[in-house]
Amino acid sequence: MVSGPSGARSVAVMAAAYVALFVLGAAEGMIGSFQYGRLAPAGAILFCLGLLVTCLLGAWGMQSVTGAFMPALGWLVASFVLAMPKGNGSVIIANSAAGQWYLYGGTLSAAVAVIVSFVPWYRATGPGRIRGGPGPSRVRTR
Repeated sequence: MVSGPSGARSVAVMAAAYVALFVLGAAEGMIGSFQYGRLAPAGAILFCLGLLVTCLLGAWGMQSVTGAFMPALGWLVASFVLAMPKGNGSVIIANSAAGQWYLYGGTLSAAVAVIVSFVPWYRATGPGRIRGGPGPSRVRTR
């Protein structure tokens, strides 16, 4: 439990960091939605790799899975809102090879980053280390 002014301050700093990660992911999604067509599919792949690196660095910096999830969520919201057709029939992300690489590759990059960010947590609290779980010290052999 967090108590005192320094505890409240650290919660506010953590919340601000997560909001900044969300905004960074949304900015990547907005920029990528307009620029994915540069260099044909290679540009879309580079934006996907950029999202993957952002999510992994967010998880590393925040030491939590949420650090990877927040930029991924920001990217998903921005990219898929911009991918929806408008009332007049125009679209920002076209149904082309580059557009598909951008949307599907970015979604896959976000999912991979979130899954990979679980690995350090799982190693630290894996089977046998979770409270109440059968750990090596609790296993009886005869």
